[in-house]
Amino acid sequence: MFIATTFLLLGLGLLVKGADWLVDGASSLAKRIGVSDLSIGLTVVAFGTSMPELVVNVVSSYSGATDIAIGNIVGSNTANILLILGVSSVITNISVQTSTVWKEIPFALLASVVLYFMANDILFDAANVSELTQSEGFVLIAFFLIFLWYIAGMRRNDPVAADDDIRVRNVWPSCGFVLAGLTLLIGGGKLTVDGAVTIAQALGVSQSLIGLTIVAVGTSLPEFATSVVAARKGRADIAVGNIVGSNIFNIFWILGVSALIAPLPFRPAMNVDLLVTIAATALLFFAVHTGFVHKRLLFWKQKENHVIERIDGVVMLLAYAAYIGFLAWRG
Repeated sequence: MFIATTFLLLGLGLLVKGADWLVDGASSLAKRIGVSDLSIGLTVVAFGTSMPELVVNVVSSYSGATDIAIGNIVGSNTANILLILGVSSVITNISVQTSTVWKEIPFALLASVVLYFMANDILFDAANVSELTQSEGFVLIAFFLIFLWYIAGMRRNDPVAADDDIRVRNVWPSCGFVLAGLTLLIGGGKLTVDGAVTIAQALGVSQSLIGLTIVAVGTSLPEFATSVVAARKGRADIAVGNIVGSNIFNIFWILGVSALIAPLPFRPAMNVDLLVTIAATALLFFAVHTGFVHKRLLFWKQKENHVIERIDGVVMLLAYAAYIGFLAWRG
């Protein structure tokens, strides 16, 4: 048990550091060959911060630990909103751009709903087993390409969205960072999945529980760091955009790729977790658009639209704590 826990924590650390080095080296190479900051932010940085979830899911799919693959994504999306945005908004009030409120957050909600219908073959198609098939993986990736097209158009029309602080290195050091990052990601993914499976077996709990909690939060550390730093620096729109974009990436891109590798069986018990993700996304939409918490709970206080205030963050954190308590009870 001690060795498995050590492997899991070491694997998560390698995943986070590997993603950081991969983004650093690839961004430097892209900058040296004349790629714009906007394109780097859309491709290298966006994909790089999602690499821990991708690597864990690919390893899980190959090793047959499919409960960890799906649990990792569902748990990460819930943690991204309730935990990470909760902490970020407690640090400071977060103003959200109108385009994020009306386009990106609804797109993230659509992603969760699409996954719910695709994963429930028994419920909706009267099938004998529920799973994400390879054909459904293609559909998820098609949705992802539509999202990329939307983001590319938005960034062309919004030059302020450029990504700063890209450090340019010489070619060979940059290549070294890329190779080192990939090596750490592969090794970290293997250690994480093996450690998670062993811990689940030792504790007598489901793999999905480990995937929904420890693995999910661990692979969300790049998003956590990005959002918290952005909130502290007053760049709140980055904090929200990072989380919403990551949730869309997780479902359409990572689960799409994972399903292409091998069909992902879906246990009906995880419907509760998917519904929690959908509810968390809906709560985010109402919080930033209508002042859900203020108008329903603190009705005597007016709230400016498109702002996540500290009270909203507290409610999100309490909701996440209650969800974790439910997971522990369920086992």
